[in-house]
Amino acid sequence: MRDVLVVENITKRFGGLTALSQVSFKVKEGERFGIIGPNGAGKTTLFNVINGVYRPDTGKVIFKDTDITHWPPHRRARYGMARTHQVVKPFSDLTVLENAMIGALFGPKHDSITEDEAREIASNVLEFIGLKEKADLPANVLNVQEKKRLELARALSSQPDLLLLDEVLAGLVPSEIDVMVGLLRKINEEKGITIVMIEHVMHAIMNLAERMIVLDFGRKIAEGTPSEIANNPEVIAAYLGNPELALKFVQKR
Repeated sequence: MRDVLVVENITKRFGGLTALSQVSFKVKEGERFGIIGPNGAGKTTLFNVINGVYRPDTGKVIFKDTDITHWPPHRRARYGMARTHQVVKPFSDLTVLENAMIGALFGPKHDSITEDEAREIASNVLEFIGLKEKADLPANVLNVQEKKRLELARALSSQPDLLLLDEVLAGLVPSEIDVMVGLLRKINEEKGITIVMIEHVMHAIMNLAERMIVLDFGRKIAEGTPSEIANNPEVIAAYLGNPELALKFVQKR
C-alpha cells in the first residue's frame, strides 16, 4: 500500500519561535492516523503546513507522489485534500445543503461539475452523515454537534482522498463523541478515505487511530500504534510533566 502523504523534515518558524522542528512522518493510503500532543505542541501549525496555509521554512509535503510544498490551499483541495477546522464557521446565510455543495463545487471536479451534480453529491453526503432532514434549514440554526457534521459534510462533498480533521470531537458530550467516532470509522472503511486527525479526546483517538505521532514543543517525540504510544515514557512525561512519575506509571502497566 502506497504512502498517500509524506511529511519530510518540516520546520516552521514565526520570528524567533520555532513552532515545528524537523517533523517527519508518512501516512499510508486508507489509514486512520492521529496527531496528539499538549496544547501549544504545534499540531494545528502542522496541519496548516500540510494544508498550504503556511509555507514551511524547510522540508517537503508530498501528497499522492507529488511535491505540493508550495501549492496554495485551493490547489491542494482540487487535488483531493479536504480539511475541517477546530472552530466551525458555516456560511450562516446559506442552507445546510448549500453549505455542503460548496465542497463539491470547489473540489477535484470543480472545472466540470454542474450545480445539479453538486446538489446530488451534497445530498447523498448529508444522508450518509445523518443531516439530510436538515438540508433546507439555514446553517445557523444547527447545534454544535450538527455544525460539526456539516463541516464534515462540506469536506466529504469534495470527494477527497485525504481528510484532515482538526479536533472534530471538541465540544461534544460523551454520547455524541461515540456517535462521531463511529461515523469517522464508517467514512474510512466504507468510502476508503484516508483520515489524519488532531484530537485531545484521548480515549476516542486511541480507539480510532491505527498509528499516531506525538508532538511536544514542535518536535516529534514518538510514533507508533496507540498501545506503543500509551506506554512510551517520553509521551507520558510530556503530558504529566514529571519524568519520574511517568516511568513509575509505565512500570505499573
